[in-house]
Amino acid sequence: MNAILSAAQDWAIGKDNHLLFHLKEDMRRFRVLTTGGTVIMGRRTLESLPGEKPLPKRRNIIVTHDRQFTREGAEVAHSVDAALNMVDTTADDVWVMGGGSIYASMLSRCKKVFLTRVDATVEGADTFFPNLDKLSCWKIVSQSEPIVEDGVSYRFFEYRNRNL
Repeated sequence: MNAILSAAQDWAIGKDNHLLFHLKEDMRRFRVLTTGGTVIMGRRTLESLPGEKPLPKRRNIIVTHDRQFTREGAEVAHSVDAALNMVDTTADDVWVMGGGSIYASMLSRCKKVFLTRVDATVEGADTFFPNLDKLSCWKIVSQSEPIVEDGVSYRFFEYRNRNL
């Protein structure tokens, strides 16, 4: 199981239940990596997607405490543990994609983190990802050259969990 996200320099990932950045190459990379696999997300992350619809060409697992929640094209888990029981956590095609509490609950079970690190900060950001550079179990195994899109510079990083 892996995590995938984009984050600002201060590890911010969201503001008012929306992504901080909309970068074409980042979205393309997300699609390429996750298509055909399973994505796990919280209900609010689902609601932030276009049309509040599950992602096409992927198995979508939505984590919510709301026992009444249903969504066509998605499977519902009422806890993180229930979601983890629905997947093979050793598989490389299982992707944790947010939000903040889902990442925090599942990060230790992830083998890799695919991070788009944007050379910017966003004032008022309210959701953050753990700073992997300060966690000894995470090691950078690759990083891209800088990409500049619409005046915004970013890089793709891959971190590996030394404990798994």
